[in-house]
Amino acid sequence: MRFAFFVVFVSFVLGSPYGELRLRCVRFYAPSAIRPMKPLTIQRWLLTNGLLLALLAVTLAVCACVGVPIDLRDALANWGKPNPSFDILFRTRIPRVLLAAVVGAALAPAGVVFQALLRNPLADPYILGVSAGGSLGAVTAIALGLDMTFLGISPVSLYTFAGALLAIALVYAIARPRGAVGVNTLLLAGIIVSYFLSAITMAITYVSDPYQSQKILRWLMGGLYLVSFQDLARSLPWVVAGFVAMFALARNLNLLTFGEESALQLGVDVERTKKVTFVVASLVTAAAVSVSGPIGFVGLIVPHAMRLIVGPDHRILLPASFLAGGLFLTVADTLARRLVAPTEIPVGVITALCGGPFFIWLLYRRQKRAFVS
Repeated sequence: MRFAFFVVFVSFVLGSPYGELRLRCVRFYAPSAIRPMKPLTIQRWLLTNGLLLALLAVTLAVCACVGVPIDLRDALANWGKPNPSFDILFRTRIPRVLLAAVVGAALAPAGVVFQALLRNPLADPYILGVSAGGSLGAVTAIALGLDMTFLGISPVSLYTFAGALLAIALVYAIARPRGAVGVNTLLLAGIIVSYFLSAITMAITYVSDPYQSQKILRWLMGGLYLVSFQDLARSLPWVVAGFVAMFALARNLNLLTFGEESALQLGVDVERTKKVTFVVASLVTAAAVSVSGPIGFVGLIVPHAMRLIVGPDHRILLPASFLAGGLFLTVADTLARRLVAPTEIPVGVITALCGGPFFIWLLYRRQKRAFVS
């Protein structure tokens, strides 16, 4: 009875944003997993996310103005009337920067969730086969030359989302033959499905004609090319709903990082949490891939960078990654379309160029800290 009361009390402390005793309680269960974590207060939460939100708003405004010079006054004065400045600003740039922010805001918190779920710092939104499934769907649509839209959705986006759902279903079916989802089994299932679907994708690309192969290669590099407000309207509800669901599980994710046994003792339904987080994060990733292709490193760079700044507490790490992911990809996409203008670089290339040096620095930093300690 005393132990049950103690567990309930600890769960309450861990769930409270003002619980300064939460790490002391968790240390009893997992002393080796403890990392420095500042007490989370409402003031700190609002200040951190308020600054990121303001920075994101400024970034969106600046990036929307970067490019071919336009007359901003003319564009605003002739609202809704056909003129070059209005068309460039409101039909090309603003939808693109907003969609870049939405895609980045989807991939970054999904990376946070997968790293917590798999307890692997190298986990990213594509590690469990979502990218491979989406790529197979997109390549199939391109190779077949499909051009008929469904409810205003392009066949490539539709097939991409369907392929990602197929990959999610395959991974989930392989990972839970007896009802329980093992972390290692889930990871291995994701890798197996990813390799299998990637092999089919390469086979389709190889037998396609040169024109189709070029379109496939361009899509596989990831990018935001001809986008519209319709693309934004289709992806935004998935991303927002998925983020709300992930944020609602922030406390459980905090406890999962200390091990499944410890989380179970503290009242977390571990199996349900793993299933829900896997499905939600995968669906959010699928929604992002369907409109942008596989853009790598966003779900790796942003979560690690935000952990260095705000700490490992998922109650602040998830919203911070949500905003920082949108900011990062917006800047990366602006660089992609302006570095060698008028030629455009796939934004996936820019994020990869940023990701490589970042992880070299992160590895050097950890090795230096280990040597000093």
